[in-house]
Formats: sequence, C-alpha cells, structure tokens
Amino acid sequence: MRIAYLAPEIPALSATFVYHEILALEEKGFDVLPISVHPPASPATEESARNLAAQTILLYPQGIATFLLSAVRCKLRHPGRYLVTALSLLSDMVSLGFFSRGAAALLYRFLAATRLALILEQHGCRHLHVHFAHVPTDIGMYAARLAGITFSFTSHANDLFERGWLLREKVARAAVAVTISDYNRRFLISQGADGAKIVIVRCGVDARRFPKESPLRSQGGKIPVIGSLGRLVEKKGFDTLIAAAGILAESGENFRMEIIGDGPLLAELQAESERLGLPDNVAFLGPVANDLVPAWLGGLDLFVLACRMDSNGDMDGIPVALMEAMAAGVPVISTTVSAIPELIEPGISGLSVPPAEPRLLADAIRNMLVSDDLRRCCSAGGKLKIAAEFSEQGNIHRLSQLFTSLVSGGK
Repeated sequence: MRIAYLAPEIPALSATFVYHEILALEEKGFDVLPISVHPPASPATEESARNLAAQTILLYPQGIATFLLSAVRCKLRHPGRYLVTALSLLSDMVSLGFFSRGAAALLYRFLAATRLALILEQHGCRHLHVHFAHVPTDIGMYAARLAGITFSFTSHANDLFERGWLLREKVARAAVAVTISDYNRRFLISQGADGAKIVIVRCGVDARRFPKESPLRSQGGKIPVIGSLGRLVEKKGFDTLIAAAGILAESGENFRMEIIGDGPLLAELQAESERLGLPDNVAFLGPVANDLVPAWLGGLDLFVLACRMDSNGDMDGIPVALMEAMAAGVPVISTTVSAIPELIEPGISGLSVPPAEPRLLADAIRNMLVSDDLRRCCSAGGKLKIAAEFSEQGNIHRLSQLFTSLVSGGK
C-alpha cells in the first residue's frame, strides 16, 4: 500500500516525530513516499534518518518554472479536476483577501501542488498524509484533489494557534483531520470545523528506545542534574527556566542545569545566565542528535520544560521532549499551557505550574529534588502514562488502521 507523507522538513531535528512515524509505518508494511517542502535546516543525522533523507523528494527547490510547467500538464491531463481545484483556490483567496500577501502565497502553493499531484500519480500513491495544518496542508489539499486521491493531515500547535488559516475548509476537504490532543480538537471546532471529522491520534514516542527500568538515585551527597531540551524560542520558556535557576542559586541550592537545543534566543539566554551569576550552574550544550537523547536523559535527575504562550499567540501542543523524558523514567515538571495537562497529572506523572512564573517553577523544582518519594512516584507514573496513551506503537496502529480504511474506501 503506497502512501505519501508531506511535511515542512524531512528528516528534521525539530520534528523527529514525523520521520519516526514514517519509519514505524514502513515497519508495518506501508510503502511510504516522503516529500519535504524544504530541505531541513537542521537535518537529523542518525543512520535511519540519513537513509530516509536519501529517499525524500524535495518540493520547493524544484522552482517556479517547474511548477508552471506542471500546472499546464495537470490542466491538460485532468481538465475537470483542475477546474474544480482552481475554483477552490479562488474561493480561498477571497477568504484571505484576494489582493493580500496570504492570497498570493496561496497561489504559489497551488502551483507547487500541481507538481506534487504529478509526483503522486507517477509513484502510484493512493493516499496523502500531511503533517502541520498550515503551508503543507495548503499544498496537500490542492494536490490530492488534482491527483484524485484522498488526503488527511495532522495538526500540532503553531500551525493552529499562530498560522491557522482556512481551518474549517481544510477539515471539510480532508477525508479525516487528525490532531494530537483534545485541546486542539476543541480549538478546531471553535474555528468552525466539523468535529465529526476530527480524530485524536497522539504524537507518541517509542518507549523501546529507553531502558525498562530507570532507577532513581538518592540525592544524598550528589549534585542533582536538571535537563531541558527544545528550540531556543520564546514559547519554550527558557527565560522562565533561567530565572528559576537564579532563584534556586540565590537560595543556596546546588545543582547543574543542562540545556540542549539551538535557536534565535541563544545569545540572549546566555547573557541572562551570566547576569544572574549562573555560568557554574547552567550549561548550554547545543543541539544533540535524537539517537543520543536517551543516554543524556539517563543521566538526569529531573527534566523541566517551562512552556508558555509567546507574543504572537503561539504555544506548544504536547512537546515530544516531555514524552521522551517520561518514557525514560525521568521525573518531569512543565506548565499548564495548551494540552500539556493531558500528559501531566500533577503528583502522579509529574508536576505542573502556571506559565511564566519563575518562583513557582523554582518551588516545584526544589520540592521534586528534595523528595525521593515524589520523584519515584512521578517516574513510575510518567512511564505508565506514556505506555497507556502516548506510545508510538499504539498510535501508529491507530494511524495504520485509519490509512487502510481510507485507501480501501472506508471512512
């Protein structure tokens, strides 16, 4: 069964879940054609990711001349489909403001979709699945109609909260709209989307990558190691985490904090760490390949991700880094932003605090580190939560059933 996957960047360090999903579906017998809108800015480097990269078709680098030629070919091959799809495009451009930048960008994506439609036909793809509801789904919904196949898409966070245009139309045109949380489902319905077409499939993690047993060492005489991982952008709340570290250091707490990731706020965060006198406590380790993350997690006593809404209204959905830490048996602390409460049950599978509250975050970190019982409880509870709802295997099974039903004509 050949299906196609379209995402902004494949395989990318910033979206490891996409290529892990592709590889897991291939293990289940699907023949997946990976298509990336852009070349990855920070490509994943593990061997399986490199192999996937060699098979991935890059769309936008093919350029406008190729897209224009593809549009002509699509119109000649399938005039009826082309007319219907072009009319949908015109309607969408009117919705966005016909002479707006958004409408002009949508026209370009339609032209890219004509190229994608030809690729789908050439490779005999029977279904197209798209990750992220913004640009890739713009392209995918037109391409699927031009190719005469079904499509579905998975929505996550930024693609809804900051870049969520035409959501009602996208859900209506998709065979099914997948999203990762009940929070997202309610948001889509609030935008006018048909709730009957929206299904929740978690963006799970492969617990097999982590040891079955994660013994937690007593804190006696040992400097605790606190970890955090994510792109260094506003919504990840690293400024709140650094402020909380400053509060802990000021009160005499001894700890080491390791931050993995890169991004536009690196210099600013390093400067704030210096200002608070934290160079001996806080280490910025840069980006790390995904296959090295389990070993790093194994050396942590606590994982913290201080997510919050940024100044543009963007926020995380359910961060993969939190799921990976819980799968590894590392106690976690995060915030009550977005759908994170669907992952973390306070005192059972972790601790949570309101966003952008460094003192409350510092208190939660202190409480977790001084109580071996709390850490053991959250470690065990986190692993159970992942196994019950957020395992990659369980959610891939749901996706594979969904794709099989769509391709065989079921809904």
